[in-house]
Amino acid sequence: MRIANLAGRAVLLVPGGAIDIHKASGGAMGPDPGSIFERWDDLRPQLTDLTGEPVPYVETDLLAPVPSPRQIFAIGINYAEHAAEAELAAPKASGGAPVTFTKFASCLTGPVGRVVLPQGMVDWEVELVAVIGRAAHRVPTENAWAYVAGLTVGQDLTERITQWSGSAPQQFSLGKSYPGFGPLGPAVVTLDEFDDPADLRIGCEVNGVSMQGASTSEMTFDVPELVSRLSAVLPLLPGDLIFTGTPAGIGATRVPPVFLKDGDELVSRIEGIGTLRTTFGEG
Repeated sequence: MRIANLAGRAVLLVPGGAIDIHKASGGAMGPDPGSIFERWDDLRPQLTDLTGEPVPYVETDLLAPVPSPRQIFAIGINYAEHAAEAELAAPKASGGAPVTFTKFASCLTGPVGRVVLPQGMVDWEVELVAVIGRAAHRVPTENAWAYVAGLTVGQDLTERITQWSGSAPQQFSLGKSYPGFGPLGPAVVTLDEFDDPADLRIGCEVNGVSMQGASTSEMTFDVPELVSRLSAVLPLLPGDLIFTGTPAGIGATRVPPVFLKDGDELVSRIEGIGTLRTTFGEG
């Protein structure tokens, strides 16, 4: 299944268009996209059997498929080549835990849109995002996929000057939470749609030039291990998001550095999930 947010209503994306979940269920399921994941265990069987006449839609009407998560976790330095380009030690190599910060929910936006650039140096970071489908606390790694409702594409846009400011330590969460700095979508895709949800091609382009390209199988801490390690500290809640880290190829580590500017188009994609298209500037 491909669960999306069409103009504020929960839908299933199918060949030929979108099926409105509230209407197709005769009102048994609500129209709020966030409520689908908050009741995932109860609603998934009903969603699987849901039928209806698909209605054509415009991509720009798609919003963030999980619009108001209670918690957003973001993982840093989770690909070895990205750690190398940043001249940082890979956490697992030294016996460390995942580097974890947050993005604030107000930064989330849809898969197609425009972002006004703040002053500074704005960088791209395409990421696989895991959506939690049931409350998870102290979950063993071998059982962790059962707590994931699905996967989507995310961009962890970052203003580097804000991120690197401050004395102790740095302002990661603020630098990554300007308005529009969390493009998400186009849909949450359930795990049964993938041959292997742990091995998906991921990448992004700026103005048609490839900037990042890898496989999610290269993550240092994969999705099950992230769910297990995070839930060992605190409960994960239905609808929570985990941005799982970005591959090598960010702008800040290029020589010379490259940052986003007005008029740029950023295209981010993950195999089997879809594409984000973000343009920058007032428009």
